[in-house]
Amino acid sequence: MSKRTDYISWDEYFMGVALLSGKRSKDPSTQVGACIVNQQNKIVGVGYNGLPIGISDDQFPWQNEGNFLETKYPYVCHAELNAILNNIGINLSGCKIYTALFPCNECSKAIIQSGISEVIYLSDKYAGKENFIAAKRMLQTAGIRLRKMTPGVNEVTLSFDEKGV
Repeated sequence: MSKRTDYISWDEYFMGVALLSGKRSKDPSTQVGACIVNQQNKIVGVGYNGLPIGISDDQFPWQNEGNFLETKYPYVCHAELNAILNNIGINLSGCKIYTALFPCNECSKAIIQSGISEVIYLSDKYAGKENFIAAKRMLQTAGIRLRKMTPGVNEVTLSFDEKGV
């Protein structure tokens, strides 16, 4: 018997972890996850967009329109920043971050400061917005490699049915 040939690549695996992490988000409109990986392909941090630790998800707004203080924007911590803050306590210099959406300018600052050397993303749907233009400019100026991922598979199905294990 030969080994399987239909296994997913490292990029697909780590982006899958990022996407799965995003499923923890309580945000009704946008669920983003991020996964940080070191040079040995070991996961060293994951995160998703949500409120800071200790703040109830039920006590703050989740809407994305209206008076700024009545929206989610001043309160939610983005997936990339959460992954950096939730890392296993190591120096992130030289690591890669996988994220579903291209990072905003605030997360890009944290990525640069943490020493992450590559950003791999699925979507750049906000590319025309000023804070994402600024993000790309900062990341490129800092010499961080930016790579839009083109997966070889469209989906991976997870089952929690013990019979399939």
